[in-house]
Amino acid sequence: MINKKIKSTLLIGSSILMATSTLQANSDGEALFKSKCMACHSMSRPTDMNKIVAPAIMGVMRHIKMTYPNKSEAVVFMKDYVLNPSKEKSLCMPQKLQRFGVMPSQKGLVTQEELDVILPWIFDNFPPKGFRGGGRFQ
Repeated sequence: MINKKIKSTLLIGSSILMATSTLQANSDGEALFKSKCMACHSMSRPTDMNKIVAPAIMGVMRHIKMTYPNKSEAVVFMKDYVLNPSKEKSLCMPQKLQRFGVMPSQKGLVTQEELDVILPWIFDNFPPKGFRGGGRFQ
């Protein structure tokens, strides 16, 4: 009887810990995105298109997910691109590359550990459900 109670308590405790860890990772991912990425990549359609310096993250992620629908593959691609960007690796439309150029390397500005938190969060949250591109939703 005691063993069942202990097992049940441990199972409930570990479930709570896992849920808390997931919520913390989501919170950390968003906070890190806001501090490390949002200076260039907005989380929503910009109101003044003349003031943006990079495409909104929802559009970027739409193109990434079209090429890398698997989360782990997408994260590997994004980590490589963020640290070692090039025109050849870019998944942006040609007109976006012409307008914004290739993203500058973020080496020294973001750590591998921060990317391990930011990138899965971006994959899980962008683009928002119903997004069609060009800031439009279905």
